Amino acid sequence: MPMNLPNTLTWLRIALIPIFVGVFYLPDGMLAQGQINLIATAIFALAAVTDGLDGYLARRFNQTSAFGAFLDPIADKLMVAAALIVLVDLERANVYVAIIIIGREIAISALREWMARIGKDHSVAVSFVGKLKTAAQMAAITLLLFHDPLPGFVHTQMAGRWLLDIAALLTLWSMLHYLRMAWRALR
Repeated sequence: MPMNLPNTLTWLRIALIPIFVGVFYLPDGMLAQGQINLIATAIFALAAVTDGLDGYLARRFNQTSAFGAFLDPIADKLMVAAALIVLVDLERANVYVAIIIIGREIAISALREWMARIGKDHSVAVSFVGKLKTAAQMAAITLLLFHDPLPGFVHTQMAGRWLLDIAALLTLWSMLHYLRMAWRALR
């Protein structure tokens, strides 16, 4: 396991998960709800930034590794799953949306692993619709975590739920896309 800056950022993202979750479950009165929302949003945003940064740095400085390629998507999925579970618990997100998103991530990760084992992993490479899904998902989760209205902006909860519903639809669309690509590669 090579320890370089990109892999360190990925490990940082994983280490932030219990801190992110723990902020919401601090003893009552320790922080105001607005402070909790802001801290959790900042942690999630930091994790999202490190997600893009670790991949960029790995490519830029030729520090890509099989371990980094394996760990990076796991870190992303763990952070998103943790955020969705917290949002469902706080009644800021619908459970069916969280199940769709988390279930798809598990299914497509398993599909990618299987396709890699049979030497066909290129057929399920990240697609544009997958990137679009991720962007909608990250924006939605950020808005739902922040929770408080922004001046001159649509209520964050309404916008966040709307974006999360779009992300769920894109999640299903991208899953069908990857399944179709895998099917073609296997025929």
